[in-house]
Amino acid sequence: MLGAIRDTAGQGATFQDRAPWWGGDLQTLRNVVMRRTRGLPGQSSTLEFPMNDGSGDRLGATLHEPYAPSEDSPLVILIHGLTGCEDSDYMRESARFHLARGRAVLRLNLRGAGSAGHLAGNYYHAGCSADIQSMLEGLDAPRTQHGLFLVGYSLGGNVLLNWLGRGDKQLPVVGAATVSAPIEPWQACQRMMEPRNALYHHFLIQRMKCDVLSFRGLPPSERQTIEGTRNIFEFDDHWVAPRNGFDDAMDYYTRTAGAQFVPAITIPTLMIHARNDPWIPVEPYLVLKERDLPQVEILLSNSGGHLGFHARGAQETWHDRAIDRYIRKLAGRNASAEL
Repeated sequence: MLGAIRDTAGQGATFQDRAPWWGGDLQTLRNVVMRRTRGLPGQSSTLEFPMNDGSGDRLGATLHEPYAPSEDSPLVILIHGLTGCEDSDYMRESARFHLARGRAVLRLNLRGAGSAGHLAGNYYHAGCSADIQSMLEGLDAPRTQHGLFLVGYSLGGNVLLNWLGRGDKQLPVVGAATVSAPIEPWQACQRMMEPRNALYHHFLIQRMKCDVLSFRGLPPSERQTIEGTRNIFEFDDHWVAPRNGFDDAMDYYTRTAGAQFVPAITIPTLMIHARNDPWIPVEPYLVLKERDLPQVEILLSNSGGHLGFHARGAQETWHDRAIDRYIRKLAGRNASAEL
């Protein structure tokens, strides 16, 4: 367990906002208004992974190998959030961070996402752990010889918890981390539809519709359904749930909630969340912190917003540094540097 970075006081791990990104909203918005487009170092290659469910779908990903590999470092696999893809800003910047430390990185597109959307006839959702399983099974042995470390962002973190709680433990996964994961989707949906989040909600639902309406092979009836949804709950209730075998939105939220899978996790896992995340309530994390979870570390910062964590005194994000420290700790290496 990483006692050095644990929220031991119960008031939030040490975090100071970097000016001028003060508070949860500005921390969240920085990724949008300050989007970076720099290329990534190292050698890159495009990979495809066939789904093992007989659908014929494939997942796309980009593998990056550093110019100066660190000995025995695990392959870091990054999993994006809702309306994201391998090219989301937080995915690229985290890849840059780990490559600079000699770690190979795989940026995964969940089913139907991003530039790999044409490879699939289905679309990812909050519980699509089969996407992770198929990708892991498709990796060549040489790429897994030093182990795998999985990182899930936002919805991708909830998907990762689904896999960790019921996945194939024979695979060489040495650790995992989630950042800003909506581990109780119904609570996250309610939070997003609050009046104070009206602008966020409008932005997100329009992005969700745009992503899905550009999806190949979408039947006209489903297109009409999606166009008619007015909020996230209706989107999930009218399209996501029935398309993926759930009774309705509440059944979907209940069965895919990552929190319920956390007690079953047997792989060392770090869960990072900000108390002032404007989208994802902290309460489910506080409930989990009361449980005996020997393999799970829950790190709550006092600030950071949603996928923000832009801290004073560093250009790299606080969550990337926390994950780096966790990886080094698991490997028995020096992890004493301050966050």
